Amino acid sequence: MRERIKMSIKSIDCIYGKTAGGKTTYVSVPGSKSITNRALLLSAMAKGESVLRGAFMGGDFFDLVNALDSLGIKTEIDKEEKTVMIKGCGGHIEPVKETIYVGSAGTAARFLTALLGNIPGTWKMDASEQMRKRPMAPLLDSLMQMGCTVEYEAEEGRFPFTLHVPEKRKSEVTVDIDASSQFLSALMIAGIAGDGLTIHIKGSHGMNYVKMTENMMREFGAQTEFDTGTYIICPMDGYNALDYNVEPDISAACYFYAAAAILGERVCVNGVRSSSSQGDIRFLDVLCKMGCMHEETDEGIIIEGPKYGKLSGIEVDMHAFSDQALTLAAIAPFAAGPTVIKNVAHIRGQECDRIEAIRHNLNSMGIECEVDGGNIKIFPHHVQPAMIKTYGDHRVAMSFSVTGLRAEGIQIDDAECTRKTFGEFFEVLEGFCESLKN
Repeated sequence: MRERIKMSIKSIDCIYGKTAGGKTTYVSVPGSKSITNRALLLSAMAKGESVLRGAFMGGDFFDLVNALDSLGIKTEIDKEEKTVMIKGCGGHIEPVKETIYVGSAGTAARFLTALLGNIPGTWKMDASEQMRKRPMAPLLDSLMQMGCTVEYEAEEGRFPFTLHVPEKRKSEVTVDIDASSQFLSALMIAGIAGDGLTIHIKGSHGMNYVKMTENMMREFGAQTEFDTGTYIICPMDGYNALDYNVEPDISAACYFYAAAAILGERVCVNGVRSSSSQGDIRFLDVLCKMGCMHEETDEGIIIEGPKYGKLSGIEVDMHAFSDQALTLAAIAPFAAGPTVIKNVAHIRGQECDRIEAIRHNLNSMGIECEVDGGNIKIFPHHVQPAMIKTYGDHRVAMSFSVTGLRAEGIQIDDAECTRKTFGEFFEVLEGFCESLKN
């Protein structure tokens, strides 16, 4: 199976107290993974050729591109220009004998499963060892409600499996999204097939991402309605092809804004707007409540950390933007009081058990951390040198790299895991640090 090979340890350069100060430092991040992968699938289902500009091109992107290629959907990629041309299939895909491999990408895994669950035929699907551990049961349960049968090769509710999709499917379904909103987004995007789809929602998670999905579907020509916990997706024969601009990735931008907070610096991430459809934009409000200043400019949003990075502790419900729970945990040791991250139990089922990753790595740095269900309380203290255990999770690596900008002796194990979403992260971080020092 196509698994990555671990690389050497990465040492983080502590630059606290070594920066020039008194200026704005600019940094660029890749395009949004969430937007790129949605736009990629919408384009794949479109009638005609679409172009994505400013696209994210990390590991998850190529997992999805490779899976689409195995289904006969061709792309042309210009890595330097960050553009992708997709020849859409208009929703018509012929069954293939080979296994559809989705790698470690949650979006590819969920979106393609829903897509193929709406196309008559037999579809074999598999994923990386990491993705095999992540939940799929809520989505597969929904597909079975629609008339599909699922044949599991190993553990029920997880990859690998074979989908058997009948010629005629039911057009009403219920989906549980407590574990991931991707299950709902996946059904929504695929729901234009056949007679359309009425989706009743059980649970609550990441509705900002669902709203992003809805808005993008409408941009590509779909008609959707929402009424008290129910989405109605009207049928159509393939989406409209578009020339589409992708926003910068707010999740990636937040690492540099968090660095501004703990270093007391002014940082602008190019192209970031408060109007962003990405849920992680709410992390900037968290930083402001901790003592940062926010400024909107033509170039992008500037976050300025308080003098000497003296942050206040905070208590915040992060259920709706939980990817940033790790980032907040990584800077919480430098706050003046305890920080409480609430309502993030679901992050135990992401690329790794992220609550355990927070607890283990904070403890290894000498930071006291209390876990109570989905709540994490972090007590500030001097950060000791430590080896960060990434668990193969890109966000663990990037978040605790920020800690190392203010604390001596932080090293990142298996740093190459960042290629999943931001392959050039450490190169960009090093350039960022040099800009701050000069």
